[in-house]
Amino acid sequence: MPNFWRNLSKPIFALAPMEDVTDTSFREIIERLSDPTILNVLFTEFTSVDGMNHPKGKPRVSERLFVSDSEREILKQKNFKLVAQIWGNNPEIFHKVARDITDEYDFDGLDINMGCPVKNVVKNGCCSALISQPTLAKEIILATKEATHLPVSVKTRTGLKAHDTEVWISHVMETKPAAIILHGRTQKQQSDGLADWEEIAKGARVRDQIDPNIPFLGNGDVMSVAQGEELTAQYGLDGVMIGRGIFHNPWFFNQPAPTLSVAEKLTQLMLHTRIFETNWGGKKNFNILKRFYKIYTNDFPGAAKLRAELMETKSFDEVYRIVEAQTT
Repeated sequence: MPNFWRNLSKPIFALAPMEDVTDTSFREIIERLSDPTILNVLFTEFTSVDGMNHPKGKPRVSERLFVSDSEREILKQKNFKLVAQIWGNNPEIFHKVARDITDEYDFDGLDINMGCPVKNVVKNGCCSALISQPTLAKEIILATKEATHLPVSVKTRTGLKAHDTEVWISHVMETKPAAIILHGRTQKQQSDGLADWEEIAKGARVRDQIDPNIPFLGNGDVMSVAQGEELTAQYGLDGVMIGRGIFHNPWFFNQPAPTLSVAEKLTQLMLHTRIFETNWGGKKNFNILKRFYKIYTNDFPGAAKLRAELMETKSFDEVYRIVEAQTT
């Protein structure tokens, strides 16, 4: 399979993998709302290779890789690419799970998580902890590439406790990944402070020297398409990845940004709820939805009151009833 990353129009815009966020329901909402000439790539939630390799754990962990029929149809219609992101620290298990995902699912690529900064994950030697273990990190990338015909990208950070961008990206580049996405913070920073785009640029210059054909994306604090385009041009990148910025505006991937009515926001809130109910029913915690309600209930009279009511709901029917009362 050809490396789709190299065929994308630039600047590339990608939606970041996010825990309990980028499931098939939320991705479908974003896909419905996005201009396909702007958004290019979406990612699954973080998926543990150890969980996927465990007979008892696989059924639950594999929910992170679920793609609904309705999402699949939109992916085809708009030609969005969908990448499964995986994490762990054992090359042999990466090899096996990468092969299994390739055989059992229909993704356009695989991405290795070498950036998650969560302390418990790092303590176990996974994700951004691999920045301090470059030999193991390279073994993991190569083992994954050997197991699949899909393009294998890497999402990572600039360092563990301090920036080590150029040395670390040099190691990653040795494995010739399909693409690199670099978040401009160290693991120690978590989400604190501002992303350092000068460090991201340092990584891109390493890429330029070793193989300028490998797409290189920056990640961190991008709040609009216009800003993403400016950062791409200013720092010599191929594109950007959007994470928390999507919580400020699910219509993010449009230019110019649309002016939205209350009715349009609440219509999407209801649709998101229905899609989530259809996909998960009682399988997932209903309260996961509440983090999304905040992004639809803002900047209009009565938004705070409605948001407070939605935060107290305990069922899908309660949500439908409250929102319908608001719109009648």
